[in-house]
Amino acid sequence: MSRLENVSLEPVANVYFDGKCVSHSFVTAEGARKSAGVILPATLTFNTAAPEIMEIKQGHCRVRLAGAQAWQDYKAGQSFSVGANSAFDIEALEPTHYICHFG
Repeated sequence: MSRLENVSLEPVANVYFDGKCVSHSFVTAEGARKSAGVILPATLTFNTAAPEIMEIKQGHCRVRLAGAQAWQDYKAGQSFSVGANSAFDIEALEPTHYICHFG
């Protein structure tokens, strides 16, 4: 997915962790809920309500899923999945752009 067409975009940004993560929520023409954003260099912990697939579009980060000891590297073109009612730590090693697919 390099360009998003026919989406309904929420124009007010979601700003988390004092601006270290900024995203915009949107809904596709098919009704899928997603967000697109950037995480600036930092180590953050996110909690999930719904299952998520985090698709890395640009940048480099390390991720540790809830209950895991090891960190995994992710770069552009890679993705990782997080279960519902879970959490993950993410360390953005450089500005990391992503699309989050919910559900």
